[in-house]
Amino acid sequence: MAPLENLIVLEFCQYMSGPSAGMRMADLGATVIKIERPGTGEGGRQLAIRNLFAGNNSVLFHTINRNKLSYSANLKDPSDLIKIKKLIEKADVLIHNFRPGVMEKLELGFRDCARINPKLIYGEISGYGKEGKWQAKPGQDLLLQSISGLTWLSGNKNDPPVPFGLSIADYMCGTHLVQGILAALIARSKTGKGALIEVNLLSSLIDFQFEVITTHLNDSGKLPDRALKGNAHAYLSAPYGIYATSDGHLAMAMEDLKYLAAALELPQIIPLAEDGFTHRDQIMAAIASALASASTRHWLSIFEPADIWCAEVQNYDQFTSHPGYLAMNLEQSITLADGQQLKTTRCPIRIDGHIFRSSKPGPEVGADNRQLEQTLL
Repeated sequence: MAPLENLIVLEFCQYMSGPSAGMRMADLGATVIKIERPGTGEGGRQLAIRNLFAGNNSVLFHTINRNKLSYSANLKDPSDLIKIKKLIEKADVLIHNFRPGVMEKLELGFRDCARINPKLIYGEISGYGKEGKWQAKPGQDLLLQSISGLTWLSGNKNDPPVPFGLSIADYMCGTHLVQGILAALIARSKTGKGALIEVNLLSSLIDFQFEVITTHLNDSGKLPDRALKGNAHAYLSAPYGIYATSDGHLAMAMEDLKYLAAALELPQIIPLAEDGFTHRDQIMAAIASALASASTRHWLSIFEPADIWCAEVQNYDQFTSHPGYLAMNLEQSITLADGQQLKTTRCPIRIDGHIFRSSKPGPEVGADNRQLEQTLL
């Protein structure tokens, strides 16, 4: 039995942040019901990466909405709203990622829903919370990265701001929402009461940067100082970074510089080793010059037996064909309505050794109305 089996989750969400939370709960066995507008459904159905579609929906939609049901309803139609409120009576969890005030206008805010179902766990995602000048701004990932300072951590010293190459705010916030919901479910098992869980994209990005923001706050307000070349962490000493070899790239993590100097035959960096941060650029330049003289495989053959922390920098082709990746059994196939197989990743969580997979694609709009009305309404 999956750990969240028999848990009913209503998902009033679109795009990435809320649906990623619903995906994880569906992975773990919850019955997740997407509440969507009739006809077009949620906006994420047309949100495509590299314009990849499978059927009427984007490949991204299928991956982030796997194993869910769809109930279509016009939330401004009184008769449809009655049906939605009946679903709320039966639900354990409700999540939404509308802007602040939208659900309240629909009479589906936390207080409205708590009157319908006092045991309901009500989770909401916003861009910037409900207070302050930013609350009405669009909660879009790149904008959040830019506002929060995250773009000044990647790239090298003289580079412009560099955004993270993933929708990290959306995914982190969805993860935080699931954490809050699971905590509230445990509390409900003791008190019998529901709860309001509030998360926002900006807070999640601040939490994501907790180590570097804490450093900034306790370092006389100094700004992040990216390495001149090969930067991998704006606050860590040499040799931490990425270096070119004669045929690729090598990542070097934390290491005793005196030990590394001996392995690389670089005695000139030993006098600088006492303060690897102040002399970071000079040390990294010397290491870069040495590593560029031979292949990645050559350096791995020296460093790995010596337990020097390093790794080859791989692209997706190299990574997904590597025996290490294959041994982790991280992929699954989703079967679309036309029989097409869509490859994606699986839930990363194991419980008692069990791997959670789902072959069910994202649902068509309203595909489960009849079933849900027969069983829950």
